[in-house]
Amino acid sequence: MARTWVYILRCADGSYYTGRTSDLPKRMAEHQSGEGCEWTRRRLPVVLVFEQEMWDDDEAFQAEQQIKRWSRAKKEALIAGDAEMLRWLAKKPKYRE
Repeated sequence: MARTWVYILRCADGSYYTGRTSDLPKRMAEHQSGEGCEWTRRRLPVVLVFEQEMWDDDEAFQAEQQIKRWSRAKKEALIAGDAEMLRWLAKKPKYRE
């Protein structure tokens, strides 16, 4: 099976873009040249802040969709590799202590 990467870019305006690709270096070059997508094209330059290799495109698609729904705080915990904060943020606010 082909490997696929889920990635997060930090754009020049501070926003995050989440995507997936089977060729991360090529996709990064596309984003940097303004050929990636409309979102990043208007927010250049972009910086790769997170990448995770997945076993297949279906798994990567599911992870991409999940991350896209996350709050900025959860994305930043993922980027920082802070598993404890990520678990805390995953709880409903009324259950956070």
